[in-house]
Amino acid sequence: MNKKLILALLIAIPFIGQLALLPFANRIHPFVIGLPFFHFWLLLWIVLTPVCTFIIYQMQHSNGGTD
Repeated sequence: MNKKLILALLIAIPFIGQLALLPFANRIHPFVIGLPFFHFWLLLWIVLTPVCTFIIYQMQHSNGGTD
């Protein structure tokens, strides 16, 4: 897979998860780890967004900063 395509996907995944899929996650039930599903969904993306950002950073850093 092309490296630029992977970077674009890693940039788009948090955006899609937090904004585009939010209407589908707007549920109270089920409760996950004691939170309504909507709050769990947002908390999940608060954790996953820096993970995606770190992967992007590592991919660019291993390339010497050039693309």
